[in-house]
Amino acid sequence: VTSAVVRGSKEALIVADMPFMSYQSSIDKALENAGKFIKKSGAGAVKLEGGTEVCNIISSIVNIGIPVMGHIGLKPQSFHQTSGYKIQGKSINDAEKIMLDAIEVQKAGAFAIVLEGIPSQLAEKITESVSIPTIGIGAGPSCDGQIQVFHDILGLFDTFIPKHTKQFA
Repeated sequence: VTSAVVRGSKEALIVADMPFMSYQSSIDKALENAGKFIKKSGAGAVKLEGGTEVCNIISSIVNIGIPVMGHIGLKPQSFHQTSGYKIQGKSINDAEKIMLDAIEVQKAGAFAIVLEGIPSQLAEKITESVSIPTIGIGAGPSCDGQIQVFHDILGLFDTFIPKHTKQFA
């Protein structure tokens, strides 16, 4: 699918979302899979979910020449660990952890960070605290950019309606 997007794009940076368990088991596997993903898909960068726990992987991938976008807050690949698709960072301890994640992901070499499903005040504070772009998805208007999920825009959900979207039909 990523290669089809790459073929259809003339100028956009295509960031490929590393699949679940393609980078979590070891740095060697992460490097191998990121390299294969970029080579086969033609994407310009990869995206990894996680904060401090994946910073060593982020820096290793960046060090071999592959740009990495981070993804913190609500992490869809591990939503079972956080009891589903719920806003993250509502408590002071959780917000501090997400803030630390943002700073450490930047230090690891990520060129941008997706902030998903966090309170808008936390997203604003993170955006002010880091020097790389923040891209929000359900994180309020203060991020440097916004993601709109195709399924959310078209209302292609039945049992769960995200708070950051409207169902028109």
